[in-house]
Amino acid sequence: MKLEDLILVSIDDHAIEPPNAFARHMPARFKGREPHIEKHKGRDVWVFEGRATGYMGLNSVVGRPKEEYGMEPLGYEHMRRGTWDVQARVDDMNANGVLGSLCFPTFPGFAGQRFQQYEDARDVSLAAIQAYNDWHLHDWCNAAPGRFIPMALIPWWDPQAAAAEINRMAKDGVHAISFSDNPALHGFPSIHDSYWDPVWKACADNAVVINCHIGTGVKAEHASDLSPIDAWITSMPISIANSAADWIWAPMWRKYPTLKMALSEGGIGWIPYLLERADFTHRHHKAWTNASFGGKKPSDIFKEHIITCFIEDDFGLQNLKHIGEDMVGWECDYPHSDCTWPNSPEVVWESFRHLPDETIVKVTHRNVMREYSYDPFAILGRENCTVGALRAQARAKGIDTSPTQGMGGAAPKREAGKPVTSGDINAMFKQADAETAL
Repeated sequence: MKLEDLILVSIDDHAIEPPNAFARHMPARFKGREPHIEKHKGRDVWVFEGRATGYMGLNSVVGRPKEEYGMEPLGYEHMRRGTWDVQARVDDMNANGVLGSLCFPTFPGFAGQRFQQYEDARDVSLAAIQAYNDWHLHDWCNAAPGRFIPMALIPWWDPQAAAAEINRMAKDGVHAISFSDNPALHGFPSIHDSYWDPVWKACADNAVVINCHIGTGVKAEHASDLSPIDAWITSMPISIANSAADWIWAPMWRKYPTLKMALSEGGIGWIPYLLERADFTHRHHKAWTNASFGGKKPSDIFKEHIITCFIEDDFGLQNLKHIGEDMVGWECDYPHSDCTWPNSPEVVWESFRHLPDETIVKVTHRNVMREYSYDPFAILGRENCTVGALRAQARAKGIDTSPTQGMGGAAPKREAGKPVTSGDINAMFKQADAETAL
């Protein structure tokens, strides 16, 4: 296999919703109450039910020189167009040799957690969730057939309504939902509670993957205000390990044995020890904890039900036999600061070239195509799905991938010779919150 022969499908990217995302899909009785963009003190912010939310375009720094990664966009003009325009996104995917993409939301929160907060406006919140789902499917994914894996949001406050939304979207070919890795931290029942059974059943019945992105429940903690922000960035993926253990011991796998979930942007290098520790725990403590896996080990449950993914993870790739190569996928993370655009194929090839071709095929696309019911070959033809074929399209169209300096935005305060700290970043976010308040 050569680099040009790779087929890359990313199961963790992000879309910045364009200003009109909700307007066309909101039901008539809620017209005028849909989430919309307003300008506040030079910032583009989303407003819903009287609340201005979000730091517009957080981390949408793709296309900037790395020296400007600390510059947070304040509006659409500060972002590369591919972050929010679907046709420009496809151009950027072609330039990066990426065939398929699963895109998490931005304004709603990666798991739609922002819409769960309006206890006095559940009807309009549900309408907004459904409007988002319709925009994401029809205006984003279906605008480029074969290029995206659609994913839906659900209302957490009503499991029956959530199941109905899963069923509604599945009829249109949606086989993924975004969900919190720990909804209990948002004031909802634990994943161990039967409250969620209608959701698990609907997902199992429709072959829908539950996608839990880092930061949607458990969050990486800042060690102190004086700690370099690098320390916090380092710990972000591993922060989901606590939730991973919780899901291993959760009851839904016995009730719904075909159910699958994904730990999104969690990396894979830490998983061998987690599974070793889980099996050790079960072996040493099951006699008094009453834990039972029906004769299986905790690591078996993980390998059968939990999909993982990574951006760069050489250690994990060297230890796939301890993780389970049939449930590992790759991610680009466009347009966030960890993404490898526009050089993803080169980065992937450097890490993968020592692996057997069959393993490369599995991890780069086959596992994802199977688990997400995604078949771009049937639409586009396999010969048009390789890195080489996609990049040829980008070259023919003249897509420019060179870094763009001076795109604008807000930067943390810096002092020469002093590292940017957690305190600096938190202060920037606090200022942003003050400037977006109505």
